[in-house]
Amino acid sequence: MPDKQPTSTSRTQFGKLPDQPTVTTPAHRHAKAFLDAERARIGTQPGLGMAGLLVVVPVALLFAFGLGGAEESVVVLSPLVTFALPPLTVIAFWWEDWPGSSLRPKWSACVDILLIAAAGIALAVAAQRVIGHVDAAGIFDPTPGPGHSPLYPASLPLGLTAFTAILQLTLAFEGWPLKRLPRLVGGIAALALSWAVALLVQYVAYDFPAPPDSGLFSRSGPFSREAISVVLAVCGSWQVWLFIVWRGWPMNALRKRWLRIVVGNVLVLGGAALTYALAYGAGGVEPPAILAAATSFSAAGVLVGMLFEGALRPYLSAAWERVATLAVTVAVGAGLCTGLLAYANTLTWSTSHAEAWVGHASINALAFGVILHVAVCRRWPLDDKTSALRQPEAPEQSP
Repeated sequence: MPDKQPTSTSRTQFGKLPDQPTVTTPAHRHAKAFLDAERARIGTQPGLGMAGLLVVVPVALLFAFGLGGAEESVVVLSPLVTFALPPLTVIAFWWEDWPGSSLRPKWSACVDILLIAAAGIALAVAAQRVIGHVDAAGIFDPTPGPGHSPLYPASLPLGLTAFTAILQLTLAFEGWPLKRLPRLVGGIAALALSWAVALLVQYVAYDFPAPPDSGLFSRSGPFSREAISVVLAVCGSWQVWLFIVWRGWPMNALRKRWLRIVVGNVLVLGGAALTYALAYGAGGVEPPAILAAATSFSAAGVLVGMLFEGALRPYLSAAWERVATLAVTVAVGAGLCTGLLAYANTLTWSTSHAEAWVGHASINALAFGVILHVAVCRRWPLDDKTSALRQPEAPEQSP
């Protein structure tokens, strides 16, 4: 994920940001202060990551079970957290934790979390208006009854598309060209663009036969909710692999921005399409199983690449570190998928199903908790001196 500016900079300036995330910046252009902060942070691993688990795991358990059980939590919290993910991305990687960054770390975390929660609820209400009519019971009640336009599961493709789109814009497109704008404007524009893409998919590609008396609108398109959700989950796993686990490699080996953008988009979109074709088309793996595997891999990648960032770097060359971190991510992802699915299959499901809860527990609970702790709260309440720092980079070469 993109790194942060020094505290003194991010708390006093609210203007134009560097126009690309540090994660894909060629290595020779990193500022000395960035490298020093990175070495200090990595020098505290794996202890820093283990301590972070004490913060992340309770948050993940709260989202996975907090409404009285697994099914109630996935039905109510899955849409709400999904719609909160794009605002979280904007605050963490476009606004550099503003508005919380102007405050002390403790208050910064509280302000940013409240803003993310409020934005998530507001976008969930907007999504409910797209799929049906606005009704509080359809948002907050796991069994709302007839006519209440329930968010789950009809709204999930809308939220997942918006999140995937804003990540692609942030990572593969390096925020270009919107990061040339002032920070506030650029972040809002990125959020609006991601929603425009999501609405296009909703109205053009989404096929949804609304159940009778559900209060929802039927849609006629070429792709079912399950197909869209699975393709987006696979796309997210490629984003995590390339930009979090491998920290932007091989794009950060390229000097020209336009070439990095092309390569990044081809790898993510092409890799996702190929993976889905091989797994579903050639392998015959059912979409729910693909969803569980892809989301578990993504959650594992966020754990390894963000919470335990650089833990293997002091012991391995760059090439072998990439191999090792990918192997660890696959192993952790397989363990997550197997363990969560084994537990979920012991439960009785009516509205949702086991694989959907695995996806919720992986992304909306575990990965969300890691991103919130590392990228928004700057690892608070741990020592803020080792939190991720971002530097203004040297001027970019012309595309």
